[in-house]
Amino acid sequence: MNFTDMMKQAAGLQQKMEEMQEKIAGLEAEGSAGAGLVKVTLNGKGYASRVTIDPSLMVEGEREVLEDLMTAAINDAKSKLEVQSQEQMKSLTQGIPMPPGMKLPF
Repeated sequence: MNFTDMMKQAAGLQQKMEEMQEKIAGLEAEGSAGAGLVKVTLNGKGYASRVTIDPSLMVEGEREVLEDLMTAAINDAKSKLEVQSQEQMKSLTQGIPMPPGMKLPF
């Protein structure tokens, strides 16, 4: 492969990477905790777009339980979002020879 071909491949990869970043930004992941009593939806950039709290948790003196469930639901959504993003990135790098251990985005 000559230098010109490598530059064309790099430019194509850059465009695919930008497209993939847009696609990832459009993803959504819902995390839940407490058997679904708390649900949090994150967008592909990791920002919360929706929170649902079961009314049974709105009890005086149970603030700590609700806080713990919110934290767990956010972390659950974040984990799911990371898996979805990784799957999208795998489709981008299929067929492209990458050095061992190298991951995109850099």
